[in-house]
Amino acid sequence: MRTHHVRTVVCSWRLPQKILDSVILLKTVFQDNLRMRFWRVLLLLSIVGLVLVSVAKCDAKVDDEDEEEEDEEDGQVEVEDEGIEVEQQPRQKPRYQRPVPKKPVFFHEPFDSLDSFAKKWVFSETKKDGADETIAKYDGKWVVEEPKSNPIEGDLGLILKSKAKHHAVSSLMNKAFDFSGKPFVMQYEVRFQNGMDCGGAYVKLLSHEPKMDLKKFNDKTPYTIMFGPDKCGMDSKMHFIFRHKNPKTGEIEEKHAKKPTANIDSYFTDRKTHLYTLVVNPDQTFEMLIDNGLVNKGSLLTDFSPPVNPPKEIEDPNDKKPADWDNREKIPDPDSTKPEDWDEDQPATIVDPDATQPEGWLEDEPRLVPDPEATKPEDWDDEMDGEWEAPLIDNPKCKEAPGCGEWEPPTIPNPKHRGKWSAPMIDNPNYKGVWKPRTIENPAYFEDSEPYKMTPIGALGLELWSMSDEILFDNFIMTDDLEVAKEFAAASWDIKSNEERAASSAGGIWQTLMSAAEQRQWLWAVYVVVLLLPIVLLSICLCPKSGPIKPEDVSARRKKTDEASPDDEEEEEEEKKKDKEAKKADVGAGGDGEGDSKVTQADLEATEDDVDEGEEADAEEDEDAKKSPSPKKSPRRRKARKE
Repeated sequence: MRTHHVRTVVCSWRLPQKILDSVILLKTVFQDNLRMRFWRVLLLLSIVGLVLVSVAKCDAKVDDEDEEEEDEEDGQVEVEDEGIEVEQQPRQKPRYQRPVPKKPVFFHEPFDSLDSFAKKWVFSETKKDGADETIAKYDGKWVVEEPKSNPIEGDLGLILKSKAKHHAVSSLMNKAFDFSGKPFVMQYEVRFQNGMDCGGAYVKLLSHEPKMDLKKFNDKTPYTIMFGPDKCGMDSKMHFIFRHKNPKTGEIEEKHAKKPTANIDSYFTDRKTHLYTLVVNPDQTFEMLIDNGLVNKGSLLTDFSPPVNPPKEIEDPNDKKPADWDNREKIPDPDSTKPEDWDEDQPATIVDPDATQPEGWLEDEPRLVPDPEATKPEDWDDEMDGEWEAPLIDNPKCKEAPGCGEWEPPTIPNPKHRGKWSAPMIDNPNYKGVWKPRTIENPAYFEDSEPYKMTPIGALGLELWSMSDEILFDNFIMTDDLEVAKEFAAASWDIKSNEERAASSAGGIWQTLMSAAEQRQWLWAVYVVVLLLPIVLLSICLCPKSGPIKPEDVSARRKKTDEASPDDEEEEEEEKKKDKEAKKADVGAGGDGEGDSKVTQADLEATEDDVDEGEEADAEEDEDAKKSPSPKKSPRRRKARKE
């Protein structure tokens, strides 16, 4: 009933016959072919994938709505009255307003004035130590200008403009940060406008000196902290390195923070502005945040490599292994001797003395003979190519014989072979174990319980090598109050990030899906299943190996499965009505003879049987007529009624 109902609805829509035939064939294939169960499972997976994508989109929409609600609570968005339809106006970019910290800070740079930048920042005029002479100079280009697709009208930033060059620029701080017991907070914005292939966007916080010549700023300039993103190939990093001085030896060593557990790959590829924050607390803890989200935290004492405090004991570098130290656990038995009957010269295998040549072996026949059917090529030149020889083929006489050519007896393992003699191994009575140098007290040992107290910071610098250009830096701030940094970000980065997200969501469903996948990497696999799988299934079903579905193939399928089409059902109903009327007319009409005036019940039954047989014969004639090249159609003929 369900199939009939579907067929009736489809016919009522008056779809083209080819589409209807394709649907019927697909239905038959799905019902008859057991292998299609596998495709049904894949279709189910596609449906599940669509549901997951919808959930992801809904999640992203909820996030945007939450952000809008927060903006409304802050009074930044006007609320529409219920029941009143407000026409949506094109989104206007906000005008730039200089972000100002709520209280004095150690360093503050929003890059909003070319004159201020020229007075405050210094380009390096030196060379990179140890680099090739052709690229050693710090001649990379820096520009203060508006970024591409600027989310805030009139906002400027410091942009690294050149590729495959060394870049160095720095600026003195308002006053040195001396780590006197307050938190250290460093925060700035980075935007990889063209993505990032290989390069860094980290800052170097230079160690304070009485007279700092920033024109000589290079890779060897002492720094206290290095912080920020770095990437090359598939390796994405978030650096936090501080230089620590050994109070006993005066040696300075770099301490590297553990790798963040969060996935930071998307920050290098989404081409959006991101906020990077470092907090170093007086209680010897640190926090690293991206876009106000925590990506790494730990202790200055335990979560750095190498550790701040060296080991109390070390191996004595002057200790050497004694000459009589025996570290062999096993030795050959000195009391063992080689047996007299041990023959080391016996080979591993010998010729089988009992082997005999098989009967019928053709010693005089070669294994390969010239091909008798081969002929010399017409373009063969004896002077240039040498004397022509026919190619060799297997000797046909050898196929019926055990073998051809010279017979050689097989080899067998030599029972007298024993190999080279060696004494058995025994425990070494003089074994003293694996030698290790003795441990002594570490002369450089110290215990620094407050690594927070680092070298004071006097300047901020960018010393970078990059294979990508258009890297934007903006809104640097260095303070001892985290709330000041948060309020500064709210007046700068928050507005910028909201505008970038709004512009991205206005780009359509594809940008929304891509943005969702950047935050949820597993969605890429869902997209592949949802988009590719239906195409593959339709290609397999609608375009089989034999080619597109043809009307005659559908007719042949109906013959094989005895399945009627909608038009066939209507024609059959018409033919049955006509046959019944003709039968009644034959039975009711009188004949020439007297015996024809009455018809018995047996005659009626025989007549109905004849009609059924005639219908079957008519069907065969119709098929023959379809195959006949003649355009003329013969009328249906019924078999003569039995008398």
